[in-house]
Amino acid sequence: MRWHKPFFSAGETLVDRILCVLGAVLFSQGPEFMQQYLQRLGGHLEEARRQFVQFLEIARQSGKSVQELAAQYAANADPAVVSMGKLVNETEARMNALAAANTALRNASAWERPFVFLRHIDREIASGTANDFKPAVPTTLEGMLYALAGVIVILAIYYGLLRPLVRRICGGSGAKPVAKVA
Repeated sequence: MRWHKPFFSAGETLVDRILCVLGAVLFSQGPEFMQQYLQRLGGHLEEARRQFVQFLEIARQSGKSVQELAAQYAANADPAVVSMGKLVNETEARMNALAAANTALRNASAWERPFVFLRHIDREIASGTANDFKPAVPTTLEGMLYALAGVIVILAIYYGLLRPLVRRICGGSGAKPVAKVA
């Protein structure tokens, strides 16, 4: 018997418990991150809407639709005015994309939300959210479900990948030695 086997056996139960807590804490932050992302997304959406409403008002005062106003800007010889036409179109497209992402995330179930989030992610908003992210203790059912999922995922990784590797390295395969026949 090697000296490290008892140490490995005693430490193994501690390792899997630590991993359970780590998985639960990490995964439980998913709903909190998405909640903070949704707040930031909503702010961007409101700002895009505010800007687009200004374009609508300019178009209304000119007796045109926003699309006609943008086309008029685009046909102008002045590059600065052409840029305004592009800005009108980009603002409308961004407003629509943000609104679609906001609606999809808010209507997604707890299990769908991570996939909907990845499908509609705005990297700039996600980066800003990550920079300002404040972890929180989950007290919602969704947070608890994510914590449970974290425990399951981390233990699956540990018992499926890491533990066999550590046992192989430490010689703790658990198999009894076979007696040699002389």
